[in-house]
Amino acid sequence: MSSKYSIFHLQGGIGKHVAATAVARAIKNNHPDRKLIVVCAYPDIFINLDFVHRVFTLGNTSYFYQNYVQDKDSILFHHEPYYTTNHIHKRKKLIENWCEMYNIKYSGETPIIKFNKLQFDLSKRYWGGGKPIMVLHTNGGMMTTDAKPYAWTRDMPEDIAQEIVNHYQKDYQIYQITKLNSPKLKGASHVFATQQQSLTLMELFSILLHAKKRVFIDSCMQHAAAALKKPSTVLWNGTSP
Repeated sequence: MSSKYSIFHLQGGIGKHVAATAVARAIKNNHPDRKLIVVCAYPDIFINLDFVHRVFTLGNTSYFYQNYVQDKDSILFHHEPYYTTNHIHKRKKLIENWCEMYNIKYSGETPIIKFNKLQFDLSKRYWGGGKPIMVLHTNGGMMTTDAKPYAWTRDMPEDIAQEIVNHYQKDYQIYQITKLNSPKLKGASHVFATQQQSLTLMELFSILLHAKKRVFIDSCMQHAAAALKKPSTVLWNGTSP
């Protein structure tokens, strides 16, 4: 008997991908007899999830049509939830609205981040040398080296971020997550969230496994922390919660 497939195709940023793991699980729960195929921009987020059969990177889908669509029993989930009336008017939460848009039952599925053994072992690099760890995400947006260093409406004001470091640096090992060319806070260790660095996305998320305090902006790290059930303080600057 030939396989049946659910094909979940999504675009957007890292935080949206983390939220989409809940939608992926809802798709699988609604269609348990179908193998779940994910096509996305950040495949690392889905690779370790046991309910996902295959993950493909956008633009790297050679023979995808022949393997999963042509003459196959497949269902495609590829609509944009951000452009729906319910989302724009904030009538329903993103994940619930996303599932409704796909006409699948939402049963309270929540985002999930799962680390493999190598990623978990590599996370130990972040141990604070006797001090508890604080993670401060100050700058987001495009991760390319030529991106503007400090012009994103969601970035944490540098003076406020420095005050946080000054207040906590004696008692905490502080890691600042920022872009390569963004302002570096004095008294903090710097973790660069750029595609040009050897640090993978899951290795970046793994710092949350050891953090006692988390202070973020409206960006990917707050979504990853939520998926790991770790409460955070989020500073909303030019956006609304």
